[in-house]
Amino acid sequence: MSPTLPRPLVTVAELQALLAAGTAPVLLDCGFDLADPGAGRRHFEAGHLPGAMYVHLDEDLSGPRHMGNQGRHPLPSQAALAATAGRWGIAPGRPVVVYDNQGGPYAARAWWLLRWLGHAEVAVLDGGVAAWLAAGGALDTAAGLAEPQPPYPTVVGEGVGAMPTIDASALLPLLGRRRVLDARAAERFRGEVEPLDPVAGHIPGASHRFFKDNLMADGRFKPAAQLRAEFEAAVTAGCAPGEVVHQCGSGVTACHNLLAMEAAGLAGSALYPGSWSDWCSDPARPVARG
Repeated sequence: MSPTLPRPLVTVAELQALLAAGTAPVLLDCGFDLADPGAGRRHFEAGHLPGAMYVHLDEDLSGPRHMGNQGRHPLPSQAALAATAGRWGIAPGRPVVVYDNQGGPYAARAWWLLRWLGHAEVAVLDGGVAAWLAAGGALDTAAGLAEPQPPYPTVVGEGVGAMPTIDASALLPLLGRRRVLDARAAERFRGEVEPLDPVAGHIPGASHRFFKDNLMADGRFKPAAQLRAEFEAAVTAGCAPGEVVHQCGSGVTACHNLLAMEAAGLAGSALYPGSWSDWCSDPARPVARG
């Protein structure tokens, strides 16, 4: 029997075991740079895991932007994402491994979206490209070829399934009663700098956990027990995981904290997809600094 796909994180050794057993997962390279949207594709073309296909944050992992709401990286519609997943060759039960070389935020976005779509067999490669190379893995320059499938079968209704979401109108009256966790860098959270959005600061009452705090020095995720202890001490103390709302600048790096909590056995939190870029687009919404 072929080994099953570990979830939500898969090690290089576990991926190699899948490949050796003939269980070829769909491999998605999600590398990206918010400051240079073309960098991820250039790096992919220079070398990537053999058989991988490139997916672009703006083009594949986000929907069209709308003036004044939904933030810089809106969720794609469920129908659009289902069609994209089919083009990648993803069908129910087909293993999918996603990775990047930036510590996992863009891979986590792809993981979250596929889970939101209803696809359970998806995992993030722990440590990404660096871990693959450290284990002696080779890179390739030929893009992987998809085996196109019909649009992924979905449940009727946006976001139905294991990955709940919340929008600004629903979150606003819950401030002080739901634990909001901001994944941005500390100086952005405090409102000292804001390189991407027109207003600096954070949602009042939010807590802070920079997504890179989930990682060890080598770029792999901290052990599950350590992650659980850290989240329980600073984030979920006094509340259930389902009472936590994750946000960041535009709903991308927040998925890293969601992934870390799931790896720690603390699944069930909600994503605010529009995040700060959506929140600060309405001057009537409160802003905190410091």
